[in-house]
Amino acid sequence: MSGAPQAMTAIEISQPGAPQVLRAARRPVPAVGRGEVLIKVAAAGVNRPDVMQRKGAYPPPAGVTDIPGLELAGEIVAVGADVSSRMIGETVCALVAGGAYAEYAVVPAVQCLPVPKSLTVEEAAVLPETFFTVYLNVFERAALAPGETLLVHGGGSGIGTTAILLAKANGSRVLATAGSARKCEACLALGAERAINYREEDFVAAVQGATAGKGADVILDMVGGSYVGRNVTAAAVEGRIALIALLGGPRAEVDLRPILVKRLRLMGATLRPQSIESKGRLAQALLARVWPWLDSGRLRAPPIYARFPLAEAWRAHELMESDEHIGKILLEVRGSGR
Repeated sequence: MSGAPQAMTAIEISQPGAPQVLRAARRPVPAVGRGEVLIKVAAAGVNRPDVMQRKGAYPPPAGVTDIPGLELAGEIVAVGADVSSRMIGETVCALVAGGAYAEYAVVPAVQCLPVPKSLTVEEAAVLPETFFTVYLNVFERAALAPGETLLVHGGGSGIGTTAILLAKANGSRVLATAGSARKCEACLALGAERAINYREEDFVAAVQGATAGKGADVILDMVGGSYVGRNVTAAAVEGRIALIALLGGPRAEVDLRPILVKRLRLMGATLRPQSIESKGRLAQALLARVWPWLDSGRLRAPPIYARFPLAEAWRAHELMESDEHIGKILLEVRGSGR
């Protein structure tokens, strides 16, 4: 295998459990298959699904490595069959179904995107998971239009900060919920026109007040549970509610009448199990529509709250579970001990 050693450092989940079950181990560098590239990883993003996988609640799809991590950036050092050798040497960021917490990772070539001109490789590493997710759910499925109002739950999270930034770049209005005054201030600084501390006020009333009673055209919800019924109340006529996670629980009691009267659409999606072809199509959509916003400065990357060496991935998970972070958490892989 050109351009790579035989073995690498990677993070293993020794058993389901607390952050300390994450441990550095030596693994073979993965072989490159048809349609894939091998990336020498510079940095990897940390996301909530990684925590769920560590706890045993979100296993990787069949055939995917048990090494956690859903996004990364680095240099392509080898390519498989059906991939142009001209890609060798390119610096890219990529969405993966697993394997980002390692010095090397194999990635379907169609899921790679160039590092935007305005960003460092580390900043690019925290783009794919949240950008693919927000673009799919808010822009494609919920069809947020310029001038419409987006309500983002969990505005201080990686998904939340990305959604605020993308919606503002799109010319949409943004309202966000968050759990502290500090996070609400961060949402405002990113471009939300109203930040709602859900511990202190009712987000439904706040949305109605901010929209002169109209409600939100699109709602991005990571909570589920009791929020589903309240989202229905907070939604505008012809509103779209995009459910992408269930942090508040998988069950909800909902009055169906407003869904009929308002002609609402309640939709759900997960990204990780989708096909390589589907993710490749999303990558091309991002490259065509969103990457020019990054290159021109119209859009900036979500903030990186903290950086940890690869071997201290457990500390990154501790921070993720504390809910103290705003934006993204990064693992620095380059120079981690090869």
